[in-house]
Amino acid sequence: MYITHIVKRKLYIILALCCVALGTAAENKWEYLNQRSEIRVGWGDQLFESLIWHNPTQITKTMPVSYTQTYAENYHHDQHLWLEYQYRFRSWFSLGGMIDLSEVHWDMVTRNGAGVETARDKGHYFYNIVIMPTIRFTYFHHEYVNLYSGLGIGLGINGGSETNGYGRHTDVGAAVNITVFGVSANYQRWFWTVDFGGLYSLKDANTIFMASSRIINVGLGARF
Repeated sequence: MYITHIVKRKLYIILALCCVALGTAAENKWEYLNQRSEIRVGWGDQLFESLIWHNPTQITKTMPVSYTQTYAENYHHDQHLWLEYQYRFRSWFSLGGMIDLSEVHWDMVTRNGAGVETARDKGHYFYNIVIMPTIRFTYFHHEYVNLYSGLGIGLGINGGSETNGYGRHTDVGAAVNITVFGVSANYQRWFWTVDFGGLYSLKDANTIFMASSRIINVGLGARF
């Protein structure tokens, strides 16, 4: 009985040492989990803007020369540029904030009834600035890959050369950013991400700044 007791104690000690060894290995393996803060910059698409604001599909060429019409042409979609900071409170939960900037530029072109250009004004544009707190839920961890979803709710600021019905150049509304699915590829303290979701911003039912914009996001980040 005494010998059996000694053997059991030795087995327990060996098991405990193995657990410590495995814990140390896991800690080294998941080193990025020890870095609480992360910051990333990225690019997002303007698919919504490119579908709504685009060059005219038909230009009038069958009217008298004295007839004139003004068209919005030569759109430039500058896409989304964004910056986000996150602090990890748990391995699965982090909280932070994001700022996003996007712009669209275009020309106002006047043509006569034969379709000939008579004037061009290149000074037209609008911008959207989004500022919001964000949360992220990471539901899969791996040494090289993480999978997550996220949500952000804040303000969308729309401005530019145009004016609203009250003669103001700037409007402020609600903004929501949804990350349905995101994946990050880890490389020590550095990582890159691809997110799929949507950015929405509106003042009311008649004033929509963005809808399903930023469906795809690509980012580069660092943990510290």
